[in-house]
Amino acid sequence: MRNKSGVIWGSLLLLASCGVPKDITYFQGIDKVDLKQMPMNEQVNKVSISTDDLLTINISSWDPSVVAPYNPPAYGYYPQGETQYNNSVHNFYTYLVDSEGDINFPILGKIKLAGLTIQEANKKLQSLIAKDVPDALVNIQIINFKVGIFGEVARSNIYTIRNNRISIVDLIAQAGDLTINANRKNLLLIRRDNSGKSEHVRIDLTDPTLFASPYFYLKQNDILYVEPNDAKKRNANYSSAQQYSLTIVSTILSGISVISSTIIAIIATNKK
Repeated sequence: MRNKSGVIWGSLLLLASCGVPKDITYFQGIDKVDLKQMPMNEQVNKVSISTDDLLTINISSWDPSVVAPYNPPAYGYYPQGETQYNNSVHNFYTYLVDSEGDINFPILGKIKLAGLTIQEANKKLQSLIAKDVPDALVNIQIINFKVGIFGEVARSNIYTIRNNRISIVDLIAQAGDLTINANRKNLLLIRRDNSGKSEHVRIDLTDPTLFASPYFYLKQNDILYVEPNDAKKRNANYSSAQQYSLTIVSTILSGISVISSTIIAIIATNKK
């Protein structure tokens, strides 16, 4: 009976170990999916401006002097401990999108940009400036575009994205990939809109249709949480139980040691 039960348990463990790769492989079955038939991801290059965004806005023209009033000068400062001008740091003037979704722009005053994509905001400013400068070109960038990732990843962090475009796969790559203990089928994406409401979405990295998901590309201030898999959770519970048991045993042994020392001291005293 013991031999039979050993064989059964060994077979179960072998089957469990064979099932593990299915849980850690990304985009399973992608070779059988016709990506051309999948809907196009319309989120590409459609990042919307949100409240609390910091923007740099550059207005250019064939005659720089014509657009100079719209371009506050960049300013420079010396890094701490530096005195050479060549080492100075230059910052472009930035515009904060306030709680109303507006920026305060030179000459034009308050302009509502929240909710617009970068392309739409460029066109809006260009049309407003066209009254004075018909050939003006507008370039807007979000400089505090940040996304975060934490949990079962190699490097939990908040990352600043320079080009205002990043996918879930890109973020995972920047974080050094998921650990072997990550649950790849149930990532949690936390997103807030301009009204402050939170949206929670579950992401399955083993599903190749993720590429067509509206959540494949991230928005500023998105947070991605990678939870541990069941094996890691079981190990954590087992470790906690072990620590509790060791604490009890240690306490008992300490008590026995104190009692033993007291008895020995009493016996030694009576002999005298």
